[in-house]
Amino acid sequence: MHLSVNLLSVFGADAYNNASQFMGYNPLIQFIMQPVLIIAVVFHFVMGFVLEIKNQKARPIKYESNNPSHNSTWMSRNMIISGAVILAFIFLHMYDFWFHEMNYKYINGLPVEESRFWGDLHAKFADVWRVALYVISFVLLGLHLAHGFQSSFQSIGARHPKYTPVIKAIGKWYSILIPAGFIFIAIFHFVTQ
Repeated sequence: MHLSVNLLSVFGADAYNNASQFMGYNPLIQFIMQPVLIIAVVFHFVMGFVLEIKNQKARPIKYESNNPSHNSTWMSRNMIISGAVILAFIFLHMYDFWFHEMNYKYINGLPVEESRFWGDLHAKFADVWRVALYVISFVLLGLHLAHGFQSSFQSIGARHPKYTPVIKAIGKWYSILIPAGFIFIAIFHFVTQ
């Protein structure tokens, strides 16, 4: 949903402004879906750190001989690192857009101005360093999703010779297309300044 709305910014200011105004002032989205999403993201990060700590405590003595690249991917071994970078990126993204929006609507109580959303988005991507940071973050998100998508199915026991290859294929495409879409948006707004 987030990618779909943001992609509208590539096709024109009016479409993006209308969609953003709907999302930003719809009570169902603002007061039910948004808090649930925030709670889910916080829960995901907390549980990721808890799992990492439990994994480290489960084997306090290191293996005498260990060749992790033979039985796991680099990404699966570094989910905590990519997760921490993604968490930092989420704080930047919240600072760039969400805090600004909350300040505009609820602290300053400014009136609805439907034409402001596209300009705000476009202006954020004028700085090459911000665009680079977004691109790097989305590449890491893609890597995180590439392992996390299929791993989540494995964690709930959905592992079967017939279905696992399909789940891995869907996860691969999902982990490429979603970050690529966001990267395209950031670069589009940078080059059209």
